[in-house]
Amino acid sequence: MSKKKDNTVARNRRARHEYHIDKTIEAGIVLKGTEVKSLRQGKASIQDSYAYIDNGEVFISNLHISPYEQGNIQNVDPIRTRKLLLHKREIFNLHIETSQKGMTLIPLSIYFVRGKAKVQIAVAKGKKIHDRRDEIARRDADRRMRQHTSEKYEA
Repeated sequence: MSKKKDNTVARNRRARHEYHIDKTIEAGIVLKGTEVKSLRQGKASIQDSYAYIDNGEVFISNLHISPYEQGNIQNVDPIRTRKLLLHKREIFNLHIETSQKGMTLIPLSIYFVRGKAKVQIAVAKGKKIHDRRDEIARRDADRRMRQHTSEKYEA
């Protein structure tokens, strides 16, 4: 994501904690009606969402975009399955990578680039419980080390 301004609508904060991220890719997303207006207001959640490949197309499921408040009959189902826009070669490569045991597609963030809604999806592998504990312990040790060195230089 080489953006100058942060146009991020939603982030999956748990993704980097629960998965080993192997590769990321940016994809367009097919939206209907007032979903774009709702996204611009920041009313989206990708916490429990996932992506999958079906018949040579990539879809994202459980992506919650709240109905637009001023919308009426144009509002659609907030958790419907939405299609992602990728080139055939990218889809083929993702299919090969996710066919390996334990690999899956998860969305990391939704953002706008030049007025178009984009989803950053990652090819990832789920972490085991001991991996998560090791990571938490390592982060805690790094934080204590930084605090200790900053106290030493302040005195």
